Amino acid sequence: MPQIFPFSPFQYAHGRGDVSAVIAPPYDVLGEPDKAALLERDGHNVVAVDLPHVPPKELGPKECYGTAAATLERWISTGVLARQEPPAIFAYRQSFEFLGRAYQRCGMACTVETMPFGPRKGGGVLPHEQTFSGPKEDRFALMTATRAQLSPIFGLHADDSGDATALTRRLMDASDPDMTGTTSDGVRHEVWTITAPDSIAAYREALAGEDVFIADGHHRYTTGLNYLAALEKEGPVPADHPARRCMMVLVSMSDPGLAIGPTHRVLGGMADYSIERFIEAATHDLAIREVAANPSALEHAIEQAAVGVGHNALGLIDFASGRCFVATTHEPDALAVMFPKKPPAWRTLDVAVIQHLIVEKICQPKLNAGEPVKWAFPHSVEEVMAIGTGKETGAGGGRGFAQLAVIVRPTPLDAVREISRANELMPQKSTYFYPKLATGLFVNPLA
Repeated sequence: MPQIFPFSPFQYAHGRGDVSAVIAPPYDVLGEPDKAALLERDGHNVVAVDLPHVPPKELGPKECYGTAAATLERWISTGVLARQEPPAIFAYRQSFEFLGRAYQRCGMACTVETMPFGPRKGGGVLPHEQTFSGPKEDRFALMTATRAQLSPIFGLHADDSGDATALTRRLMDASDPDMTGTTSDGVRHEVWTITAPDSIAAYREALAGEDVFIADGHHRYTTGLNYLAALEKEGPVPADHPARRCMMVLVSMSDPGLAIGPTHRVLGGMADYSIERFIEAATHDLAIREVAANPSALEHAIEQAAVGVGHNALGLIDFASGRCFVATTHEPDALAVMFPKKPPAWRTLDVAVIQHLIVEKICQPKLNAGEPVKWAFPHSVEEVMAIGTGKETGAGGGRGFAQLAVIVRPTPLDAVREISRANELMPQKSTYFYPKLATGLFVNPLA
């Protein structure tokens, strides 16, 4: 494990009591109506700083980042945000319902040594999916202006022994939480401030030798690396400089509250698309059978199909006709010829099959004259259907572009571990760890 450290973040209400009105979901799942609603409830909501322009998928106007920095500085000077002293680590529990089940996911907020991605003796920081350039430009401009890390990165570690989970939950059971909040998605957030040296030492020991897998926050971690590199270009950066540490919430892969959902694909903007042409173009790679025109039943249908064939099974929705299909690959390792050097766990990912076989081999060359296909990345069939009606939901793509939806199963956690340890990257938006971490519980100063 890279070294972990206690830290002294700025917090609302001195880190005590209910902060529901001022915390928010992360920037990348919010649109303009969400931001407006949060600020209407409380003008000090963290989105005033963390979401200076919408959408944050690309670099915004320079002045919006300056405004965000001035707002943060004003909140600190007037006591809206106060520094936690002494330095601490923070046990963090999220209670939520997901796919009909109740969960409690437990982790620990701390700072982690900022180091380049990749394996390292004693533990490294490992990414698991590719990223987009636009959000990194936006986050770098915001970090440079505010000189702060505004939301924690979600990191996973193996914890095969379960020691870290047991310690974290034991600390939570010992007292009531110091800070609580409920976000608009119904998730309950609870925070315990841990300053006892023996507890911090025990947590460090439980994580010794572990890799950190980035579950959510690849753009923000890369931004932290770029920020440190920019400082180093200006001159020496001391070993204890705050930019050498990155705020994370670390969750054990053995934690019973860990839940992974799907990230479906909506494809569109293809000049020569029709469902009939798609089926014809896919004949050599996919077996496609029509099923009942009931999108809500597709997830169950592909689960059953995957059991039957033992490999990739995908749901398809043609928006023009409303017809639904189940597609399975002819081969159990359909990308083996295209990517012989990739590990089997990577080649057999549903999302890899979609990107490299369906989009790059079928849709782009045969249905769109070689031009790029438009994408959206919704997490539910309901959001898929909303996009299909022409709505912009924040999942990407824009309005009115949708032609074909591809429904997937959640990416297995074992695949995340295996692919990351092989130092490979999954396609963008391969995983959806639910729920997101709240923004606003901790603001980590980098100056």
